[in-house]
Amino acid sequence: MLSKYTPTIGLEIHAELKTNSKMFSNAKNNPDEERPNVNINPIDLGHPGTLPTINKKAVEHVIKVGLAVGGEIANFTEFDRKNYFYPDIPKGYQISQYKYPIVSGGEINGVKITRIHLEEDTGLSKHDRGDFSLVDYNRAGIPLMELVTEPVIHSAKQAVDFAKNLQMLLRYLGAGDANMEKGEMRVEVNISLSDTKELGTKVEIKNLNSFKVVEKSIEYEIKRMTELLEAGRGDEIVQETRGWDENKEITFSQRRKETSDDYRYFPEPDLPKMMLHEVFNLDALKEQLPELPWQKKERLTVEVGLNEEAADIFVSDLEMSQFFDQIVGDTTDIDFIKLTSNYITSDLVSLRKEGGQLPSAENFSNLIKMIMANEVSSRGAKDILAMMVKEDKDPKEIAEKEGLLQQSDEGALKEIVQKIINDNQKVVEEYKGGKEASLQFLIGQGMKETKGSANPQILKDLFLEELK
Repeated sequence: MLSKYTPTIGLEIHAELKTNSKMFSNAKNNPDEERPNVNINPIDLGHPGTLPTINKKAVEHVIKVGLAVGGEIANFTEFDRKNYFYPDIPKGYQISQYKYPIVSGGEINGVKITRIHLEEDTGLSKHDRGDFSLVDYNRAGIPLMELVTEPVIHSAKQAVDFAKNLQMLLRYLGAGDANMEKGEMRVEVNISLSDTKELGTKVEIKNLNSFKVVEKSIEYEIKRMTELLEAGRGDEIVQETRGWDENKEITFSQRRKETSDDYRYFPEPDLPKMMLHEVFNLDALKEQLPELPWQKKERLTVEVGLNEEAADIFVSDLEMSQFFDQIVGDTTDIDFIKLTSNYITSDLVSLRKEGGQLPSAENFSNLIKMIMANEVSSRGAKDILAMMVKEDKDPKEIAEKEGLLQQSDEGALKEIVQKIINDNQKVVEEYKGGKEASLQFLIGQGMKETKGSANPQILKDLFLEELK
């Protein structure tokens, strides 16, 4: 049953950027550091007399993201102080951007973007010590990109698709790894429900750390608001910040939502204003952009001719995509391309999940050529590939050593066919009586006898000949 209420969703997504040092200091930017409070210095902690400096690489990353999504890159921009007290904010304020973001506009897959700006990340509060908490400031000051969408999303799936596309874009650009399980990318959802053209009361769900949680929290909040509206209790929907309880799979109220006035924004006095068009060559940066995820999908489906499922795997898995491109190169042999795609997206992806290594492009290409030349059967090729991911060797060597080269010698196969017929007289009689499935059984016995190395078509032809 369709609901009469329309959800309207906007996203705020924070993503840590890949740089050698932090946003405003020379402390190391290392998201994998496990020792607490190692990558910090007096600038990160806001000690008196310290002066921040701007990380140019972080600014460049945000500009490239803006160019990739078709946004407008500001000429004038500046940093602001966002004032609020929390234990993970060592300075008592966060250096962010308010009135003059680096990027305005743009879109990803039809979802319009409001702005993209740059700020510093906060520290990390840890509440696993019982009756007290500790703060790790390693993360404090890491360059953090914040992207805000327009409120034009209307389903949990559309929201998740947008977040996944942004994650891929950051990885393609080398701007960030955006691993949600590491906290390198965090999603906040603004959602309202209405049965008119007017937007309803907006609720924010903070710090969602997986795509699954983003989807579940939106679906739960839509259900919660719908039930309140249906019961005539719409006044209980208030503008607030809510969290996600993973164990109960529900959202819960945290605090009433602050407004921008509460943060007392003002221009950061210790940092210079920036004239980006004078510092960066925007045309040159645009030319440096790689093939973007949506461009790659169009090329793979329209130009190369892959199906949507295979294209999606290559778009989302950069390593496999580069491997595929390395093998097919400039070839126009559509059979070779599709066979390569099939073996990568089905067999190789599965073997890699089990811990197998990626074979060399040359050896994998040679295996595909062997399949096309009927030198190995489909079964034999799978067995060879399973060995190649354990030890990267020439597939022909493996096939010869393991007896997996496809047998097409009619003389040798004829003896095997005759033996199987002699050993399976009952099945032979069933076939002659009109049971077609019996032929497949006999062919299967032939493949088993030859350990999958027989050419199945030749085997079938020989059985048909002998069973006349």
